[in-house]
Amino acid sequence: MLGVKVAPSTVWEILHDAGIDPAPNRTATSWADFLHTQAHAILAADFFETVTLTGTRLYILAVIEHASRRIRILGATAHPTTAWVTQVTRNLAMDLHDAASNARYLIRDRDSKYPALFDAILADAGITVVRSGVQVPRMNAIMERWVRTCRRELLDRT
Repeated sequence: MLGVKVAPSTVWEILHDAGIDPAPNRTATSWADFLHTQAHAILAADFFETVTLTGTRLYILAVIEHASRRIRILGATAHPTTAWVTQVTRNLAMDLHDAASNARYLIRDRDSKYPALFDAILADAGITVVRSGVQVPRMNAIMERWVRTCRRELLDRT
């Protein structure tokens, strides 16, 4: 705004004298790198809804394993209460334990249908819950694609 031009080398000297690396973001792991390196240990969860022939709205909770693309339909309900979500989460944790799964992360959106106990039960099972960014469906792209395919190929045809 003042018309003063500063050379890039001057900016570099100022940052260097302050002890700041010139590009701190380059040392951080990107989301794509995280997904590629941890694919064997990632689960993704999502609620999606459908309407039955009688007009009843059902909420379906599904989980997908990134490495094998195995889908687990945890349940469907007209009213996803805290008690219901908690119970199906306990069932998921037991199923993963019985299958000797090495899942360490679960990606989910910020839906209000997930109670605090959802994260707590998974934390007890050794699974870190990673919430996707606000309005960033690409962070959970594998699950979002499966939901879209399920709606288009299955739910819309029946």
